[in-house]
Parts: sequence; C-alpha cells; structure tokens
Amino acid sequence: MLITGRTRPALDAALGRLGDKAVAVRSDAASLEDIGALAGTVQEQFGAVDALFVNAGATASAPFDSTTEEMYDALFATNTKGAYFTVQALAPLLREGSGVVLTTSVVNVLGIDALSVYSASKAALRSMTRTLARELLPRKVRVNAVSPGPIDTGILDRTLPADVVGTMKDTYRSTNPMQRLGRSEEVAAAVAYLAFGATFSTGTEFPVDGGASQL
Repeated sequence: MLITGRTRPALDAALGRLGDKAVAVRSDAASLEDIGALAGTVQEQFGAVDALFVNAGATASAPFDSTTEEMYDALFATNTKGAYFTVQALAPLLREGSGVVLTTSVVNVLGIDALSVYSASKAALRSMTRTLARELLPRKVRVNAVSPGPIDTGILDRTLPADVVGTMKDTYRSTNPMQRLGRSEEVAAAVAYLAFGATFSTGTEFPVDGGASQL
C-alpha cells in the first residue's frame, strides 16, 4: 500500500497506524510535478496498481459576491485538476480489472450557501467519473465515485473553536435523515467495495451521507 499527503507529520502518523507494509510519499495533488514523481515512485516500488483512491481535496467557503479568483483557482487545482492528472499519470500502471475511486461530495447535488466553488469542483469530479469510466473501459478498468456527506473526520476539531464546532455538528446531526455524523470507517468501507467488490459497476456514485442527498 502506498499513501500520499502534503505534510510529513500526517504521513508519519498514518504510517504508525498502518505498519511496515505501507509506503508514504509526500506529494501535493495540486502540483503536476509532484504527481509525475509519484507515478514514478509507484512504478519503481510496485510495478502495477490494483486500486487507486483519489481522495486529496481542499475546501473553502465564501459568498458568491466575495469569492476571489485565488480561491477559485486553488480549489479547482486540487479538487479537479489534481484528480484528473493523478488518474492520467497512474492509468498506465492500472491492472486489468482494477478499480479507480474518486471522492466527490453530497454538495454536488445540493445548493448550499457559500460553497459555490467547492460544490462546482466536486460536481466536476462526478462528471469526470463518467467520462473516465468510459475511456478506461477498453482497459477493463472501472471508475466510480464515493460521495460523502457530513463525516466526523476530526478536521473541524483541529481547525475551529470548540463552541463553533459544537454548533456545526449539532446542525449537521439535526438536518441529516439519520440524525448523526458519519464515520471515516464508513467511507473507507464504501471505497473498498467500489475498488474491489463492485466488479459490475463503473461510472457510478456511491453516497455515504446518511440519506442527505436522497431523502
């Protein structure tokens, strides 16, 4: 298994949980140079790929009338451009029958205030899932998307004041059909299924959102 991330401390922490069988490579999904180097490392150390999970992403919020070009470019560089060229760089290494999983979001079908750019970048990934699935069909490679809703990954607790986090989580719970936040393990289970078990599915989107996009 090979994992990537932008910060060495986060990678080291992940390695501590995954053990000696994992390889960690520092790589920025917004950098085509880093993506190219990553593909070279994968080829050198593994030779081929059985599953590719494209999960790197960034988020930012601003009302439509105050969104800047810099914010727009930064979100699309990581969420959309980075995902596209990551798949392109690693596609030659994908084995026949392998699976690619892109990470979109419940917001690709919802209109939420102050998330116009983020939502658009994730909607682009949903479209990309279909077109890449079609283009990789001759190679017998499947491409699907996982679409998380409100997942308690811990990022809110690390980046916002405790009172703000509490209010946000209460709002997410109260507005979700299942009345709770999702867990990272629940997203991981969906990704594993799409990557390995969904052998007659391609171009699809698997919501992991407590019903938020469906009910």
